Amino acid sequence: MRKLFLEAGNYGKLIMLVGLLMAVPLAIVPFFPDDGRYVPAFLLPSAFSAALGIAVCFFAPRKEKPTTEWLSPLRKGSMPVMFTWCFAFVAGAIPFVIGGQLKFILALFESISGWTTVGLSVSDVTAMPRIFLFHRAFMQYCGGLGFIIMIAMLVRGKQNMILYNAEGHPDRIMPSLKRTSQTIFLLYSCFLAAGTLVYRMFGMDLFDAVCHTMSALSTAGFATQPGSIGQYGSLPIEITTVVLMLIGSTNFAILLLLVKGKFRRAFRVSEMRFMIGLLLVFVPLAAFSLMIRMDLGFGESVRNALFGVVTTFTTSGYSTMDYSLWPPFAVGLLILLMIVGGSVGSTAGGIKLLRAYLLIRIAKENVRSRLSSARLVKMPAYNRAQGKAPIDSALIKDTLGFVGCYMAVYIAGSLLLTLTADCSLNDAMFEFASALGTVGISNGLTNAAASVGSLVILMVGMILGRLELFIVFIGAYAGVRALKQKVMSAARCRRSTW
Repeated sequence: MRKLFLEAGNYGKLIMLVGLLMAVPLAIVPFFPDDGRYVPAFLLPSAFSAALGIAVCFFAPRKEKPTTEWLSPLRKGSMPVMFTWCFAFVAGAIPFVIGGQLKFILALFESISGWTTVGLSVSDVTAMPRIFLFHRAFMQYCGGLGFIIMIAMLVRGKQNMILYNAEGHPDRIMPSLKRTSQTIFLLYSCFLAAGTLVYRMFGMDLFDAVCHTMSALSTAGFATQPGSIGQYGSLPIEITTVVLMLIGSTNFAILLLLVKGKFRRAFRVSEMRFMIGLLLVFVPLAAFSLMIRMDLGFGESVRNALFGVVTTFTTSGYSTMDYSLWPPFAVGLLILLMIVGGSVGSTAGGIKLLRAYLLIRIAKENVRSRLSSARLVKMPAYNRAQGKAPIDSALIKDTLGFVGCYMAVYIAGSLLLTLTADCSLNDAMFEFASALGTVGISNGLTNAAASVGSLVILMVGMILGRLELFIVFIGAYAGVRALKQKVMSAARCRRSTW
């Protein structure tokens, strides 16, 4: 298919990358020999992906076919990004099917939940072999980084920047994209090593420590224990998890400032201040609700409220208790935090902290303009890691447009879920907010016995949430348009031969 928006070789590189990542879980087989019988479950899809990627690169045209149609960078990059993620969803599901762990629809759900860093699960972790538990955690870790970051780190290409922006990464924290990708990967590798070490110090075994660190940094939430982090009953482990979740939900550019010791500059960033403000407001409110309605002590209420608030707005999905038992006021707080989400440019989902902050600023400036003199002209601004930026009409338009689409999808998904799951609107709103915000906290609707319709709605929500709506919409539009042009071209060829 030569009528693609980028060189077909990019598709081949991305397919090969997926194949390489699918083989990584095989590295734990020497440590767990009993899992050796599952080697074919990973080796077959890995080898197929690698072979397919090589074939696409080999037979792909070297140059893009000229076209007179002007295409925006987002539209150019959305189709390869969408293709790669969809290919990874299917490839990630195959080991579960071949290994006899899950049926295909459930395996696909687990794979999408892993790659999109949601963390909703339909599997029984107590009966799942270690290699599959590692596979789940590793999918989340790679999904948090993003495929384009990994391919840009290894291979140079003039279209990499287009793909990087299309995957939802707004900042380039180094002069070149390759150095940006390498820096992000280095940061996450260091945090992975540090988190694993701290977990080990507090009594978690090495395998669980690695898996939970990968999931926490990617703000995902797949746990190796049925009780999630609450299974350990350890305050130091909970605090470590909170720190890792906050790291994962923080903008890469802000993390780099913190690592370099530029704390004053980092804490001047509007998004960072807004995050701290949310913690200072929502943790006491949730703790007060738990103390009054669940008769918990002050210390236990604060402990559970802090973990619940952080795991929700960072869209991580870990738990220390059953959130369906929380009082309605506290559950309402969690739903609101699910919608808000983490920082722009992080592994977290949701509307994102920056857009929520900008909404408040836009409303504030609107009220101020009505109370001030008509002759007063003032350009509001906010602080980014790179410096001050104006809140201009283009930014306002983008923010309101995204939030409007997000809320429309959220309302539609919640209503559809009430039909397919036969549940109350409150339960549907909670569950779909968790899927769309890539959170992963469940009130019980997500399970192996759920209807296919419910699973499909949640899967669509997870994909839309991870790729931030417009990438999916534009990618689907670009794919349909390319297919339509291909069909029309074929029809013209047939008419000319007649």
